[in-house]
Amino acid sequence: MHTPPSSPHGAERPDASAVRIGALVPLTRPGWAEAGRHLLAGLELAVREVNAAGGIAGRPVELVVRDTAADPQRAAAAVDELARLGVAALAGEYHSVVARAAAARADALGLPFLCSSAVLDALTEQPTQWVARLAPAQSHGWRIYADFLLGTGHSRMAVAAEPSVYWAAGARILRDHLAPRGGTVIELDVRALTPTAVCDALAGHRATALLLLVGHPEPAVSIVKAVRHDQRLAEVVIGAPAGQPELPEWAALLGDDGAAIPFLRYLPERLGPLGARVGAALRERLGEAPSFVAFEGYDTVAVLADVLRSHGTDRARTAGSWPDVAVEGTRGQIRFSRIPGISVWQWAWAPVQVVDRDPAEPDRFRILHTG
Repeated sequence: MHTPPSSPHGAERPDASAVRIGALVPLTRPGWAEAGRHLLAGLELAVREVNAAGGIAGRPVELVVRDTAADPQRAAAAVDELARLGVAALAGEYHSVVARAAAARADALGLPFLCSSAVLDALTEQPTQWVARLAPAQSHGWRIYADFLLGTGHSRMAVAAEPSVYWAAGARILRDHLAPRGGTVIELDVRALTPTAVCDALAGHRATALLLLVGHPEPAVSIVKAVRHDQRLAEVVIGAPAGQPELPEWAALLGDDGAAIPFLRYLPERLGPLGARVGAALRERLGEAPSFVAFEGYDTVAVLADVLRSHGTDRARTAGSWPDVAVEGTRGQIRFSRIPGISVWQWAWAPVQVVDRDPAEPDRFRILHTG
């Protein structure tokens, strides 16, 4: 299998004086490469700014990038390699199942890992001091999403789901949160159903909402097209709590069919001065509006740089400093705490919004609900 270049920064000829941070990012299929590109843009921008401000005690920060391609085994192997290369800490990863594999290796090796974007509650099997996370836990964000659905009159929902730990956890969170509030969740296994059969099941169950717990672009795009063009389902709301409609590829593939599909994103209603400045720089770097994932990348390096400046590059000291973090990020002040049921140090919480693309102007997002 061809392995793409590991780092766009000449990291294979390391600067001996540099403080190295390992970055795990999905840059090729079947990973969501577009999300990976935004995550990497945020990480790189923050590194550039840290270095422009003098680095870590006069030493430059060097990002050593590894493409996980949404493969847990590949990610675990990358953690082993980065640990051997002497990185001070790990950053990044978008896919929850991949981040879980990386977190397990980081925990076993005693390597600090600040996870940028993955939301799976059980990021590690046992509580660990080595891993911290910026993204809200799935149980937090998806309950807010369920409350939004109930508040807009949807109590009979179907989920189109693929088999994975992440999708199964999402379905369970929705079911457990909705059932005591009079909601029902019908599960449709997309391995066994064509998009047309999904439409038939929706009509048969008289569901008023269909939630996409599936991969992007497929089968998500095919299911959306089928539902949008089925006359029986004109009133059915399609939802995507995992955030597939956030990135421009969604609009490019679906056009008008991709609008009015509520999803979760982790941004405040209005960015403060730091967020606005970083957002403008990210837009220039990406050539398009930055997603929340790009801000997560920036904030990851901002936190790690603060910790490394304050505590040095000793890995155990870095891991021991998570509870002392108080960093102004692009989306608010970042502090880590222990949350019941979550095994890692957690920022509680990044801002949570339910948004959709405006049918009248699909490049514009409408904020529907905040949590």
